[in-house]
Amino acid sequence: MAQGRGSAVMGAVMVCLLVLQFSAMARAAVYTVGGAQGWTFNVASWPKGKRFRAGDTLVFNYSPAAHNVVAVSRAGYSGCVAPRGSKVFGTGKDQIKLVKGQNYFICSLPGHCQSGMKIAINAA
Repeated sequence: MAQGRGSAVMGAVMVCLLVLQFSAMARAAVYTVGGAQGWTFNVASWPKGKRFRAGDTLVFNYSPAAHNVVAVSRAGYSGCVAPRGSKVFGTGKDQIKLVKGQNYFICSLPGHCQSGMKIAINAA
């Protein structure tokens, strides 16, 4: 009989964990970087005033013939350099999930990052 109650408690715990997991997923937001203009020049201030969370998705819309998106470190962001081994996206409709903490993205084509094609996002 004790084993039956233990199984019921374990089942209840599993249900609670699933509910928490789905609740977290339901809170995840989707943001289109740059709004209607998309991933373009002078987008560096776009994150201001927005509250990002780990698990939120950034959508980068752009012409793949003209731009790319590169996930970089803080140094890469500050120096507008994509270090060797950086993850480069180039579909023109990239969807990138934010991780907890700082997330940095640049366009690595010559002069683009220096013209404001970069964003820094802190995800809680």
